[in-house]
Amino acid sequence: MAVLDFFRRGRKGVTIAHFDHGTEHAQVARSFVESYARREGIPIHVGMLQGDRPRDQSLEEWWSGQRNAWFQSLPGTVVTGHNLDDALEWWLYTSMHGRPRLIPQSRDNVIRPMLLAPKAALEVWCERHDVPYVIDPSNLEGPHMRTIVRRDIVPHALQVNPGLHKVVRKLLQAALSGGDGGG
Repeated sequence: MAVLDFFRRGRKGVTIAHFDHGTEHAQVARSFVESYARREGIPIHVGMLQGDRPRDQSLEEWWSGQRNAWFQSLPGTVVTGHNLDDALEWWLYTSMHGRPRLIPQSRDNVIRPMLLAPKAALEVWCERHDVPYVIDPSNLEGPHMRTIVRRDIVPHALQVNPGLHKVVRKLLQAALSGGDGGG
């Protein structure tokens, strides 16, 4: 919502792209975004899961693949709100699987301009500008691997190295400048 508000304040024409992951909270999030779009007169595209998840894919891999395929089907550029905290979680998650990777700043028609900004900065933006947003409770609880990394592993990793956000920011900056960013 912070990214959407930022572009709207910059007088950019926007269309909302919302992907419904079919989770327990998904209907709440979808209703919130659809109501906001209606109230503000913003066009909206809603994507949904298609088909059944292959047995050899985790739920998170399936969601990601479905969402990315849908993003690619949309006209124009898709701007996401992925931030530095997301990048740190993804880097730790992929590192534990033996292939440390970074969230790319861009891929196909998707750009992620907030990768160097901490999530707290986006929350402060929303508070300062009275931008409504919702928090998916599954981001804080539940059995999903990314949630476990966010809730359990990141706090311990930050105890080991309080500068981990700086580490990931430097890796992202190196990748953006064409250096080897580790992913």
